[in-house]
Amino acid sequence: MRRFSTYIASHLFGPLLVVAFSFTGVVWLTQSLRFIDLIINKGLSFGLFLYMTVLLLPSLLTVILPISLFAAVLYTYNQLIVDREIVVLKATGLSNLRLALPALNLAGIVMVICYAINLYLMPLGFHEFKNIQFQVRNSFASLLLREGVFNTPVDGLTIYVRERGKDGELRGILVHEERSSSEPTTLMAESGKLVHTQNGPRLVLVNGNRQEVEKANGELSLLYFERYAFDFGDAVGLEAARFKEAKERSLVDLFWPADVVEERHRREFAAEGHRRLITPLVSLLFVLIGLGALFSGDFNRRGSNRRLQYAVAIAVAIQALTFGLTGLLVRAPEVIPFIYFLFALMASLACYVVATDPFRKTSQSTGGEQPATYREK
Repeated sequence: MRRFSTYIASHLFGPLLVVAFSFTGVVWLTQSLRFIDLIINKGLSFGLFLYMTVLLLPSLLTVILPISLFAAVLYTYNQLIVDREIVVLKATGLSNLRLALPALNLAGIVMVICYAINLYLMPLGFHEFKNIQFQVRNSFASLLLREGVFNTPVDGLTIYVRERGKDGELRGILVHEERSSSEPTTLMAESGKLVHTQNGPRLVLVNGNRQEVEKANGELSLLYFERYAFDFGDAVGLEAARFKEAKERSLVDLFWPADVVEERHRREFAAEGHRRLITPLVSLLFVLIGLGALFSGDFNRRGSNRRLQYAVAIAVAIQALTFGLTGLLVRAPEVIPFIYFLFALMASLACYVVATDPFRKTSQSTGGEQPATYREK
């Protein structure tokens, strides 16, 4: 039995790794393109960009691993059927559950990994990602104020810095603000520096002037100053403090948040908590669905294409449900018990199909069931 389990597990492990690495590479590259503007437009270093994208990998793996396991189970067991190895093994007296045991063990391992990711690695990685993103957005020396370039962080605001010193000092500064809520204003200064305060970052200008044109009559007012503080964070819409999102909170903080008073946030956090508890079960459910499709009915050399199609269709529907699970639970929290019941029901039905093989045809010539039926087609 141990040799048989090792044999099937070795056949499952290879396809699982290939599919998982392939999916991870493609999805990671696709997700990384969303942040490429941080390098092109914001002056972010490639190393920090790479680190930020790696921090998002745990959330991708919780989706990729169950799908990869499902594909590996379908491929491996269908190949064993085509090669008639399953028929031989069943002829020795092995039941469907014994045949399914290697895949179920692997599903249990993947499920534990997904729980570890959902409950620990994903919130930790996403929290670090949001912290870096927040710091990068507020780090103007590397993000918004590139020297020798007319920087436009938002519409209606243009900033030019002739030179930036190693100590962070800015020289030859021009700030032009022309937004609908204010009069056109131009600030010019010999030097300046970016400082961070409790109310957000500010641009402190030294030895310059402030020019403002009144829209009503077109008059120009000119004011000279030695020091002038421009509220840069407010101008570009940056936050002085950051509110922790649902994905970066621990499970305890999701169900019992100490800093949330709005009912909308509480429902959103509770939905995220239930999603983390439910989605790892997809690994086991996918394996049971795949095995149920492959083990039901007669075996034939051409495989079980139609049953495989049914299994894939069911898996796609379940995956679509998990993708929209958080939104569904936020809008209708009363369906939470039903979702748990639905997953338990689907798993029970799949277990029943794997264990009893209710769709396999019986032999009429002997008046009873045969342990395995193989058909040439």
